[in-house]
Amino acid sequence: MGRLFVVELVGKAYLCGFCKTPVALTDDLLYKSFVCDEGKAFFFRNVVNITFEAEEERRLTTGMHTVQDICCSCCVQSLGWKYVAAHNNNQKYKEGKFILIRSKIMEEGEQDFEAHAISSNGESEEVADNSSLEVHLSSSDGENAWARED
Repeated sequence: MGRLFVVELVGKAYLCGFCKTPVALTDDLLYKSFVCDEGKAFFFRNVVNITFEAEEERRLTTGMHTVQDICCSCCVQSLGWKYVAAHNNNQKYKEGKFILIRSKIMEEGEQDFEAHAISSNGESEEVADNSSLEVHLSSSDGENAWARED
């Protein structure tokens, strides 16, 4: 297999939520109000560092479209799709544009934290609502933080 080249973006970007590869500039974001089967989705004029699956006909909420699923070129996770052709004239504006599923991307600078609650004595156990909690936040880049809630 050949060498993989990753396009570095100049400006604030959206990243693959799995491997943090840049996939789109915030300036290329057209709409944030799309919804798909997997939840909220963003509509972009351009994306980078992706690979294309085969074209297929798909019935979406706005009618029949010819689409290509798109995956991150680094980790091969599915991120959304490209609109190749719209069968309804009022949907033609989507042609050549991209949907990125919000839960599969992150905005540059956005923290990817997981929160774990433990009791004040450090044991992992069910804690009553009014109990003192320590919360360990662990981000995907290995940074750790502790917070105490009394």
